[in-house]
This record gives sequence, structure tokens and C-alpha cells, in this order.
Amino acid sequence: MQGSPQKVGFIGIGAMGTPMCTNLINAGYEVVLYDTNPARMQSLAGKPGVRIAANLAALGAECDTVITMLPDGKIVRKALCGEGDSFRDCVCSTLARGALIIDMSSSSPVGTRELGTVLAQRGYEFADAPVSGGVKRAVDGSLAIMAGGEAGAFERARPLLEKLGKQIFHAGPLGAGHAVKALNNYVSAAGLIAASEAVVAASRFGLKAETVVDIINASSGMNNSTLNKFKPFILSGTWGAGFMMGLMAKDLRTALEVTQATNTADPFAQHCVELWNEAERKLGGAADHTEIYKFVESQSR
Repeated sequence: MQGSPQKVGFIGIGAMGTPMCTNLINAGYEVVLYDTNPARMQSLAGKPGVRIAANLAALGAECDTVITMLPDGKIVRKALCGEGDSFRDCVCSTLARGALIIDMSSSSPVGTRELGTVLAQRGYEFADAPVSGGVKRAVDGSLAIMAGGEAGAFERARPLLEKLGKQIFHAGPLGAGHAVKALNNYVSAAGLIAASEAVVAASRFGLKAETVVDIINASSGMNNSTLNKFKPFILSGTWGAGFMMGLMAKDLRTALEVTQATNTADPFAQHCVELWNEAERKLGGAADHTEIYKFVESQSR
């Protein structure tokens, strides 16, 4: 089990998981795939070095490293440990002791630390390594990756992570990556709300939205949303940034868990979470998160 792992199990072949797997394959790793939706794996099935696992236990039996890229930490724990931590019909029912597990999902940091205790008792190394940058940066392998875990687990994971991202941070102990990811998404979501309110107001004042975005991007109000989301996905009406409304709202609720667990004053965070929860209820969790602009418009008198 020493050195860089050569056979990697990857669970969760979605909008992010597909390009991430492709980059691992192109880097020469053997990759064993699993997703509950078989159709998602078909685009990768014919590539050299790719195997499709029949189930989670079959994936665990083949690999010395396992990556999860799933909607939330509860699903991650079930995939790894089985229903109710039964260790039946799951990855860890067959995964060899000493294997490395990397959760790249946006999971709760509290749940990650609890899961880490369970996995350590079974003899596994565990790191959390969520990502930021969206589908575009997943495709070109330039994701920002924030990892948590023991130094040894992080160094063992680093060669893999370097095939997926350009900026790799060891944020701290287990759960640190998931905590920073949730807080980062709070900052991003708050910026998108603020920009949406500003552009809607400017449009109603008779200004061209495209011009307003250009001015903001040349000024102190510029943020990731005004730079990368407004023209390609919002003003164009394509709403295709590739990150669902429900996932953003979930990440914001996780950020609120962190602020509340640390007794941090969070009145703005609470209000932001309320807005995104309401948008999720009205637009549906499957809507692209850039559709928050529609919600802002609908709320405007």
C-alpha cells in the first residue's frame, strides 16, 4: 500500500465526477467506477483502464484507494459502511485494511469526523477533500481542493489530487476541508444573491444588465458570480452552470452548522440560508443554482 495508488475506485459519476474520472484515466490510473445510475458510467466505460463495478462491494474488493463524490455525507457513509453501519453490501465490506478513502463530496464536517472514527477502527486512512471551481475547472483539472486529515493521509492522497486540481490546500485535521468548503460556498452564494439584487435593481432603473455587469467587474463589487456566471448562464438565459440549487442550499445549511457549533455571530448567514431555502422550495432542488436570479426577480415588487 506504499506510494501512489494505481487502482482507484470512484463512486459518483455525475457532472463533476465524470470529468474528474477522465483526468485520472488520462493520468494513467486504473479506475473502477460505480454509480447507482448505470447510464452515467457509459461515457467512460470504453476507455482503456476503466472497469465498471457491479456493486459497491465489488469495487471495494478491487481497489486500494476509494474516492466518493456524492450528494451528501449521509450517502457517503451508507456507501462506505452500509445501512446503519452494518458493513454489509458496501465498500468496506471488502476493502482491505490500510486502504485510503477520500471523500470529495460536500459533506458535513461534523459527520465527517464521526465517520473518521468508524473508519479508523476498521483500519482505514481517511481524508476529506472537497473541491471548488465547478464543471469547467473539473474538466481542465484546475480545481481548488481543500483537504482535511492527518498529514500522512494527505500526503498519500496528494498525487491523486494533483491530477484533479491546481491549488491544493491541507486545511487542517479531518473535517477541515468540508468546513472550509461549506463556508466558501456561503460566501459565494451570498455574493450571487447580492449581485442578483443589484442587477435587477439596475435593470429596473433603465440600465442594460450587460453594461452593469461589465462596470461591476471593473470595480470593487466584482466577485466570482459577476465574472463567471452572469453573462454565460444568467443573462444568456441558459442557466447551465452545472451546480444544482438543492446542493447549494444544502451546503449553506452545513455552513450554518459550522457557525452555530463555534458560537459565531451569523445573522447574515441565517438570512442567506433562509433565502436559498425558499428559492429551493419555489424553483425545485434540481434547478441550476444560477436560477436564484429568477427568485430575486420574482420577489421584487
